[in-house]
Amino acid sequence: MSPSTWTLEIESPAPASRLFKAVLDWHNLAPELLPNIVASAVGVQGDGSVGSVRQLNFTSAMPFGYVKERLDFVDFDKFECKHSLVEGGDLGKKIESASTQFKFEQTTKGGCVCKVVTTYKPLPGVENKDEVAKGKEAVTGTIKAAEAYVLANPGAYA
Repeated sequence: MSPSTWTLEIESPAPASRLFKAVLDWHNLAPELLPNIVASAVGVQGDGSVGSVRQLNFTSAMPFGYVKERLDFVDFDKFECKHSLVEGGDLGKKIESASTQFKFEQTTKGGCVCKVVTTYKPLPGVENKDEVAKGKEAVTGTIKAAEAYVLANPGAYA
């Protein structure tokens, strides 16, 4: 099967630079902000630069126990990054590969728009229509949780 893509735009009152940094640091924030979903998280390999791998371990609220994702690209000036799923989740069960690119664009009102592009290659014979909706919901929840943290903590990721 050929790769499929879905896109999402999320508006936020948080500044692009701070929300971008919070998403890059999600493995540290997630267990604190979403303890009902993320049980723990850790950097598995690297120092947070390109090539680094992080693991998020989930509670029973998720249909799988964990995901490992690799940071493939980061541009601190343009507030852009890309992660690829390297282990866990639906990898090998429903999808052959998946990656997500985030781009945070500053708005004139002081907030930003988070543009998300997820590309995945489904395994032959697997329909992922419900998974796309769940993926969009999960990404929106992540961005909104990071947004709430950034807005409640003015010194965080400044």
